Amino acid sequence: MKTKLPWIFTLLFATALGAVLIARTSTQPAPARPAHKKIDHWVDPMHPSYTSDKPGKAPDCGMELVPVYADAKNPATTGIDGYANVKLTSDRQQLIGVQTGMTEMRTLGPSVRTIGRVAIDETRRFKISTKFDGYIEKLYVNVTGQEIRKGQPLFSVYSPDLLATQQDYLLAMRAATQAPSLLAAARQRLLLWDVTPSEIRELERTHVARKSITIYSPASGYVMNKIAVAGARVTAGDPLFEIANLNRVWIEADVYESELPFISLGAAATATLSYVPGRTWTGRVTFIAPIVDPLTRTIKVRSEFDNADGALKPDMFGDVVIQQPARQVVVVPDSAVLQTGTRSVVFLVRSDGTFAPREVSVGTKSDQFYEVRSGLTAGQKVVTQANFLIDSESRLKAALAQMNH
Repeated sequence: MKTKLPWIFTLLFATALGAVLIARTSTQPAPARPAHKKIDHWVDPMHPSYTSDKPGKAPDCGMELVPVYADAKNPATTGIDGYANVKLTSDRQQLIGVQTGMTEMRTLGPSVRTIGRVAIDETRRFKISTKFDGYIEKLYVNVTGQEIRKGQPLFSVYSPDLLATQQDYLLAMRAATQAPSLLAAARQRLLLWDVTPSEIRELERTHVARKSITIYSPASGYVMNKIAVAGARVTAGDPLFEIANLNRVWIEADVYESELPFISLGAAATATLSYVPGRTWTGRVTFIAPIVDPLTRTIKVRSEFDNADGALKPDMFGDVVIQQPARQVVVVPDSAVLQTGTRSVVFLVRSDGTFAPREVSVGTKSDQFYEVRSGLTAGQKVVTQANFLIDSESRLKAALAQMNH
């Protein structure tokens, strides 16, 4: 028993010493980065495809960019599967024709060009008819296409019913003190039959019922259709004249369903006519049809235009451009974007001459530029020519690195 005690004490001492060493090791801070390490670039920790040549914050999520060191970087890792960074000498860049451009902030507003047809504004179209039966005695407007003013006389009509109502009104006037309600009812009936207040006052003044009554134009415009003929019998509700005010007209255009995302109510629209060179009309989109034409796969889009001088005539055809409101966006030359079918790739030119692939999300294309929704910021240099060759080398380099790995 005495010979075993020294071994027990030795074992306990060794266990305690090991625990102390482990505790001291776990409380020591992590070793600092050696000062000689070189930072290759900065990367967005949430979206590794976004890299930058300098520190800062990620534009999409606002997180601080983290450094990637040159000696810890896998040359085949770029944040895009199947791509690797490519570095070319200036002689080789010149040999394959590398050209570069810059991303920039630009005012952009997508536009849609199409053909439109001038049409009458349906809210400025009027049909004239009588609310009683009768006979047309005289026409004051007798020509289709004639310009007329609001309140201008159109025709006079004789109606036995209207004549009888006038006589009832005169009788009610004589008995107004005894039956005022009859006078009010007779007056209301005349008003409902489109007898004007001035004509009723004339009836009250002369106490003579008129054989015929004159119908006046409710609006200024042009006679688009005339059915009334002097001496003809008319029935209540029969259309006799059709009048349209052309001071404001519609232009209806057909837009493909693929262009519909670029059109919204209130968007600016311009129209030009080949037979009126040098002049442009400006209007606004007021209606987008809720259905698609099953034969042409187009949607009717209506715009309103001022037409005070009457230069826009119904059924004219013209070129229409629908423009979305301008906005400030980051753009990249369209030749810099490689469409792979599943994603869009741009090669970023770094300060050391390295070409780094960058996956981007692009939006509207306008004037040889793509809107960049994510992946790039303004002021970055990108490859605009020979990027297909760089793309091939980047993929090959990534494939070889994967095989070696």
